[in-house]
Amino acid sequence: MDRCIVLVDAGYLLGAAASLLAGEPSRSRITVDHTALIRGLRERAEAETEQPLLRIYWFDGAPDRVPQPEHRRLRVMPRVTVRLGALTRSDGRWAQKGVDAAMHAELTELARNRACSDIVLVTGDGDLLPGMMAAKEHGVAVHLWAVQAADGDYNQSEDLVAEADERRVLDRTWITRAVRAKELTGVCAPPPVPRPEIAAILSAPLPESALAAPERPVDETPPPAAAPNGSQDRAPAAKGGVPTPKDLAALRAHGQHPAQHPTTATLRWSSDKGWVDRPPTEPPEAASMPTLAQLTTAEQRWADREEDITTVGGDPFEVGQVFARRWVERLGDQSHLQRLSGMYPRVPHRIDGELLRYAARFGLLAHKDDQIDEHDRYAIRAGFWREIGVRTGVEHAPAAD
Repeated sequence: MDRCIVLVDAGYLLGAAASLLAGEPSRSRITVDHTALIRGLRERAEAETEQPLLRIYWFDGAPDRVPQPEHRRLRVMPRVTVRLGALTRSDGRWAQKGVDAAMHAELTELARNRACSDIVLVTGDGDLLPGMMAAKEHGVAVHLWAVQAADGDYNQSEDLVAEADERRVLDRTWITRAVRAKELTGVCAPPPVPRPEIAAILSAPLPESALAAPERPVDETPPPAAAPNGSQDRAPAAKGGVPTPKDLAALRAHGQHPAQHPTTATLRWSSDKGWVDRPPTEPPEAASMPTLAQLTTAEQRWADREEDITTVGGDPFEVGQVFARRWVERLGDQSHLQRLSGMYPRVPHRIDGELLRYAARFGLLAHKDDQIDEHDRYAIRAGFWREIGVRTGVEHAPAAD
C-alpha cells in the first residue's frame, strides 16, 4: 500500500521537547497544542515520505490505562488512534509500562500485513530495534525522527539510529509551533492560580449544626450490658459525650439503639476546622433534590459525553461549572435552585458525590502522588458554586479588597 503511518512515543516526544524548551524532561513544564502538533506530524510525514497518511498512532502511559483529558481529545481527532500503556509510580517517579511492547507489536503487525509502504517512528527507545528490523524485512521503509537534544547530543538509541532507512530531526523551530515552556516564577512548579471561590468555601462560617453539642456528664453513661457469658461487657463510651460512627456501631452491637439516646444523635466529623458536629442525615429539602442523572435523558447523556470529549478541558474549576450548568438547565422545579443556594458552601451529599464521580472521568481525583488531591476537590466545588451564583444572582466569592 502506497501510504504512510506515524507511530509516536508520546513519552519520548514530549519529554524531549520539555528538556529542549524548559531544561528538564517533566511534561508538566510545557503546554502542548495537540491539534497543532498532530497537524504538524501529518504534514511533515506526507512531505517526507511523499505518501498520503493512513493513520497516526499515539502511544502513551496513563494511570490504570484510564484516558486522561489530553488522550480524550486526541482519540477523537481524524486519523489518530490512541494506545495506552500503564503509568506506575516507583521511587517517587512515574514510569511507563507496556508502551514499548505495544509499539513493537503495532509496528510488526502493520509491516506484516503490508498496511503501508512507509512507517515514521518518533521514538528513541532501542527496544524497538527488533520491530524496526522486522518491518524492513517486509519491505517497509522506516523513517526515524528525533527531537533536537538540549545538549546537542543524541537522545536516541545509537543502534536504532544506525538501522533506520531515513533519519530526520524535529528542531526547536518545528517543536515550538505546538509546544511552549510554561513561565515559572521559581525553580519549583508554578503556584496554583488563586481562586477566590475556594477561599470563600474554606473561610465560610460553620452552620448552627456544627456548634459543639453540650457534653454529657460522666454519670449519665448508660449502665453496662451483661455479656452472654455473664461478665460485664461495657460499650465504649463516646469521648466528650459526642459519639463517633464507631461508637454508634458499638451501641448497636450491645443491643442499644442510638435513637434511645437523644444526646447521641450527632456524629462527629473531622474537617479543616477540627472536629465538627453534624446531624447524621441531611435535611429533607436536600434529600429531595434530584441528581443530574435523574434529570438527564438518554439523548442528553450522549450529547454530554460528546461535549466532555471534544470541549471540556479537564480543569477542576471548569468541570464543576459544566456539571452545575447541566443540572440547573434541566431542573424543572426552580425552587430547588434557591434552596441549594442557601446551603452554601456545602453541596448536598447526593449531588456532591455525583459531582466528584463526574470529575473522576477527567483523571482529577486519583493518582495525584497516589492520593486524592484535596485542592482539586475544592476547585471542583468552587466551580460548581460559581455557576450556581451566576444563575441565582448570589455572589458566593468574597469581595475584592
